[in-house]
Amino acid sequence: MNSTFTKILRYLLGLGLLVFGLNKFIHFMPMPELPADASQFMSSLVATGYILPIVGALEVVIGLLLIFNKWVPFALLLLVPISINILLFHLFLDLSDIAGALLIAIINVVLIYKHWRIYRPLFI
Repeated sequence: MNSTFTKILRYLLGLGLLVFGLNKFIHFMPMPELPADASQFMSSLVATGYILPIVGALEVVIGLLLIFNKWVPFALLLLVPISINILLFHLFLDLSDIAGALLIAIINVVLIYKHWRIYRPLFI
């Protein structure tokens, strides 16, 4: 469970979540050009005033938990709905940039698999 491969994946995922989560607050990376439907959807999320800050805060917290190796199985479960929504957003609204979403989802699945013995009692 704490192999070098798992540590690299955990750090990579944690750093990515930390960077993109902080970007929702600090806006240090420019927003990429999105297709019309995706842009309209993102504008709707921004207009709510609370969705993106909550998702950003969750991404920062999950990223820090993964980086500092605290409550990793819990953090990975918290990330599941976020990674699914990132994947679905790109699948249906911005297919050209789906590579990053696939990477997040695949790393999340691999790390959940690596911690499966902890999740097993949930399915008995």
